[in-house]
Amino acid sequence: MKRRTFLKFATAATMSTLAAPYVHAQEKKFAGVTLRVAGWGGTYDEAIKKNVAEPLEERTGMKVEITAGTQSADLVRLVANRDNPPFDIYQADSAYMVDALKADLVQEIKEPDVPNLKRLLPGFREYGDYGVPYSTFTYIPIFNSDEVERPLESYTDLLRPDLKGKIVLPAATFDTYWLFLLGIAEENGGSITNMEPAFRLLEQAKDNVVALGQSTVAMIQMVENGEVAAAVLSDARGYELRAKGLPVISVFPPKGIYGATSYMNIPKNAKNTEAALAFLNEMLSDEGMLALPKAMRLGVTTDVKLPQEIAKDLTFNSPERIALKKSVDWKQWMGDRSARIERTNKILRG
Repeated sequence: MKRRTFLKFATAATMSTLAAPYVHAQEKKFAGVTLRVAGWGGTYDEAIKKNVAEPLEERTGMKVEITAGTQSADLVRLVANRDNPPFDIYQADSAYMVDALKADLVQEIKEPDVPNLKRLLPGFREYGDYGVPYSTFTYIPIFNSDEVERPLESYTDLLRPDLKGKIVLPAATFDTYWLFLLGIAEENGGSITNMEPAFRLLEQAKDNVVALGQSTVAMIQMVENGEVAAAVLSDARGYELRAKGLPVISVFPPKGIYGATSYMNIPKNAKNTEAALAFLNEMLSDEGMLALPKAMRLGVTTDVKLPQEIAKDLTFNSPERIALKKSVDWKQWMGDRSARIERTNKILRG
C-alpha cells in the first residue's frame, strides 16, 4: 500500500472512531435539555427520579431536575410567572386542578402527543384533555388495633364515644384529607350539597379530636408515639406505619371510599414542552407507573400488571374494592372550601 493511501485510510479510520461518541450523542433527542419538574419531596420524588427520569436520561439525554415544594406554593409561582413559568411540569391533585384550570395556567394534553394515555383506566381523566393522571390515593380512617377494642368500619366510626381523646385529624385546609367529612355526610343521609349531617355529628363528637395535624409527618408521629389511637391518613401512610411494625389497620368503608388523583401538567408557555410530553409518556409506561406503588403503595391509573406482592397492599386491588371508589364533584367541593374550613374550625376550636 502506498504511504499516501495508507495515511488517508488511517486518518479516515481515526476520524470515524473519534466521531462515534459524537454521533451517538446526537442520536439522543433531548441531549442538552434540562426538564424542570415541580416535585413533592422525599421518597415520592426519589421513586419518580429512579423509574422515570433516569431511564429517560439514558435513552434520550434529557436531564431532569425535580425540585421539592408544595402544590399550593407552586400554583402561586405559576400565577406570578405565567409568561415565564419556573418549571415545565406542575403536579396537582384533583382539588388543585380546579384552581389551575380556573386560572388558565396549563395546556391541553392529547393522546397523539402522549400515546400511553390510551392505557388509562376509565374515569381517571376528570378534566377532559387537561392533566395526565399518574397516581391515585385515598383518605381513610386508620386505627391501632392494640388501642381500639372494637374495630372501626366506616368514616362515621371516627365519632364513636369510645374514641374520646384518641383521634388526630388533618388541618381543615387540607382539602383532599377532609373528604372523610363527605364520607360521614353520605353515610348519614347527607351529600356534597348537604353537609349538615356531618357537621352535626362532628359537633357531638368534637372531644374525640386531640389535635389538628399541620402536616402528614406530624400526624404519623402522633400515631407512632401512641399519642392517638386513630387518624385519617392516606392508604400509603397506613402501609408505611404497618411496614414499621405498628399494628395499624386501614378501614375501607363499605358505602364508598373517597380519594383523589395526582396529575402532571404542562404550564402554558413552558420552555420545554416537547421534552415534557416525552416525560409524561414515560410516566405512564410500565416502569414509570410502578414507581410509586413499589415505593409507597399508591394506586395506579393504567392497565399496568401489578406484581402480587404490591397489589395485596393497594386499596383498589379487586373488582369489589374498585366498585367502592367514589367520584367527587371537585368544582362543588372546592367552591365550598372557605365555608367548610370556617365551620369546621369553629366546631373543633370552640
